[in-house]
Amino acid sequence: MEPLHEALRLIKRQAELETAMRRPGGIRITEERELFQLRNALTQFPAAVTAIMETASRMRRPIDTISSEDVERPATTTTGVMS
Repeated sequence: MEPLHEALRLIKRQAELETAMRRPGGIRITEERELFQLRNALTQFPAAVTAIMETASRMRRPIDTISSEDVERPATTTTGVMS
């Protein structure tokens, strides 16, 4: 699942840059450009990004802490009843 791995890599780097922006002094212009490029690159993997976001929501974890194994693992039902 190559798009999934690439999307996860981009999301984790995006989180690093966004965290750096919030620190005193912020980030350099080159890092800001990288952030825009990352966001643009993520548009190439809409299904993978959606799957990652849904997994993070389901697991109630920050999106940058999700692994490819978390996303690939089948969703379990909370009630135990399947329709």
